[in-house]
Amino acid sequence: MSNQAITIVILLSLTACQNTPTPPSTAAKTWSLVPFVRVDSVNPVLTPGDAAFRCPVRQEVVKWEEKDVFNPAAVVRDGKIHLLYRAEDTVGKFAGTSRIGLATSEDGLHFTRLPEPVFYPENDSLKRFEWEGGAEDPRIVETDDGRYVMTYTAYDGTVARLLLATSVDLMKWQKHGLVLGYGKHRDTWSKSGSIVTRREGDKLIATKINGKYWMYWGDTDIFAATSEDLLHWQALENEQGELVKIFSPRPGKFDCQLVEPGPPALLTDQGILLIYNSRNLDEGGDPNLPPGTYAAGQILFDKNNPAKVLDRLDEYFFKPEKPYEITGQIGNVCFLEGLVPYKGKWFLYYGTADSKIAVAVKNINSGQ
Repeated sequence: MSNQAITIVILLSLTACQNTPTPPSTAAKTWSLVPFVRVDSVNPVLTPGDAAFRCPVRQEVVKWEEKDVFNPAAVVRDGKIHLLYRAEDTVGKFAGTSRIGLATSEDGLHFTRLPEPVFYPENDSLKRFEWEGGAEDPRIVETDDGRYVMTYTAYDGTVARLLLATSVDLMKWQKHGLVLGYGKHRDTWSKSGSIVTRREGDKLIATKINGKYWMYWGDTDIFAATSEDLLHWQALENEQGELVKIFSPRPGKFDCQLVEPGPPALLTDQGILLIYNSRNLDEGGDPNLPPGTYAAGQILFDKNNPAKVLDRLDEYFFKPEKPYEITGQIGNVCFLEGLVPYKGKWFLYYGTADSKIAVAVKNINSGQ
């Protein structure tokens, strides 16, 4: 999510804290992951830094995370939590190009970051899509054979496109290009690829359903795509060749302007659980939230038919409440992207006001 992306989305579509109880309607949903509690003894866990990096496109040194750090993916590797997070510098026509950095933690709360980004625009075949907005908002899943698949958004200043890359060590990445391909959807506005996973211990593994991998994507309505190999994807379309809307904003509610996938979707005993981000309208939305607020909901899909909605929380389960969530590059934003099971707890990582990164936790119960 960026200033430019939000502006275009508006045009197109024109956890709770320790002392904040979970809404009754949320608590009644036995399938949902609630409540999450902010760890404010350490929050925010990552803030902007002054590390230097020589940009291969600009051919100059930039402070690549000087402006903001936000919207992280999370994965457990070698007994540590690894955050791959979006960072922005302050130069260029967008006053900031996005790159992806890497930070690690042995407790999920205190992080050590690498001095240079591990993923960024280069002078390669994908520069035309990635420059100079950059590489934004990663989501990461592990495969059965121990590889990592990362979806991310490339922004060229006009269109946001969903792209994909793979790695064996989270450090060196191979780019695979456009998720929706180079045909009819080459220039389709597409973001936020959430691949369906299953939990195995502290790992979330990409898993097939009826012989195919599934991905939820989009940032106005939510759409879907399927794949047999996690590299080549086919958008879900109807008989007329139109994209199928899996679910949409709801008038008058916290998610009335847009809905956008959060962390990788999770296959559970009761169905496929997707945490999603949403935006309240500037006018005519949920009167209990400030205009433009990004809050988060949850939705459940049929585990045998990932396009079928079974249930949906009536209210948000997470919203901006703290000063670091309310004030920043864009105010009143909690944008959830990273979720991992670790040492008996779920760790949920999110961007705050498009400026910093924070964490919330909940205990892992049976069946989760």
